[in-house]
Amino acid sequence: MSAIVCRIIEVCVFKREEGVPKYLLLRRSNNDRIYPGIWQLVTGTMKEGESAVNAAVRELAEESGLRPRRFWVAPHVSSFYVAVDDTMHMSPLFAAEVSDSDHLRLSVEHQAFGWYPYEEAREMLVWPGQRRGLKIVQQYIVGQEKTAELTQLSL
Repeated sequence: MSAIVCRIIEVCVFKREEGVPKYLLLRRSNNDRIYPGIWQLVTGTMKEGESAVNAAVRELAEESGLRPRRFWVAPHVSSFYVAVDDTMHMSPLFAAEVSDSDHLRLSVEHQAFGWYPYEEAREMLVWPGQRRGLKIVQQYIVGQEKTAELTQLSL
């Protein structure tokens, strides 16, 4: 029987340039063993005993050097199946707003980064779950819906 696991988190990072939201995408290293060269959101694995929230903040810092000004639990969970170990993964999504003046420091896991408007970012993402997550962040967090008020976390 397949196991259901929750070990991976995703963070949709955005900043506002003159009021316009731009989304951070990271391009995986060409030397990466899994999915080399694809564009993605901040993505990482929880450490043993670590909460998903703490893992998301840690991965954001490790992969980009950024700290969130504001942080949310996004109302979305990506799910995907991994045949190698017969596991069904559930991956919670977080949203992080950073300051336009913050400087990004790219980790060795990635070869490039960029800040993109919603439509362009959506087209660059490969995985349907990340595309859906980006759309939800655009509508319910960045769009300042009631959901943004209800799901914002204090760090």
